[in-house]
Amino acid sequence: MSKTVIVIPARYGSSRLPGKPLLDIIGKPMIQHVYERALQVPDIDEVWVATDDERVKNAVEAFNGKVVMTRSDHESGTDRLVEVMEQVDADIYINLQGDEPLIRPADVARLAEGMRADAELPVATLCHSISASEALEPSCVKVVLNTRQDALYFSRSPIPYPRNEDKVRYLKHVGIYAYRKSVLQGYSQLPEAMPEQAESLEQLRLMNAGVGIRAFQVEPTGPGVDTPACLEKVRALMAEEVV
Repeated sequence: MSKTVIVIPARYGSSRLPGKPLLDIIGKPMIQHVYERALQVPDIDEVWVATDDERVKNAVEAFNGKVVMTRSDHESGTDRLVEVMEQVDADIYINLQGDEPLIRPADVARLAEGMRADAELPVATLCHSISASEALEPSCVKVVLNTRQDALYFSRSPIPYPRNEDKVRYLKHVGIYAYRKSVLQGYSQLPEAMPEQAESLEQLRLMNAGVGIRAFQVEPTGPGVDTPACLEKVRALMAEEVV
């Protein structure tokens, strides 16, 4: 079986929520919730937190988690993962966002299983159905798939264009990725593509280079923590889980 590791990027700096990985949610720092859910994913060999801050490193070590220090100047999560790859060996790397404490282990497991089932699959991610009104939000990234469930395009615009509204089904991209090691090894040599620069979506660099991305569909996911309002919503939802 391919060695599979989960890497959780956790930057301390955040313009809207400074110190985001260490924010308290029902008695634990947010990064600990994400880490513990990652440990529940079956057939994962290791779970690592990748951070650029000693405070996050100390917090992870306090709950006996594995942590690797990375540079603070990475432009994207994929660039940070490339640095982690140089320190943590694996065949498949799953990039799990550190601000998703409501992530379902079963969804991550589906991603890992999909990669193991197809040795030729270079990259995989997740998506789920959304309403037409949510599809209008630029912060919500949409994806269109072919019959093999491979991505045709990702966009902040509502895609496909609803010329025939009764025929349209919108899919939201969930920003969790699984990468084959060979993809990460070549990532830094790929040029930034015009669509990536226009949309500010790093996955379009891979697509521009001809790297396929398969999107496995799951049930709608819980909210991530991007703003103070999101944080309070997540706190309320997780408090309900432990009642």
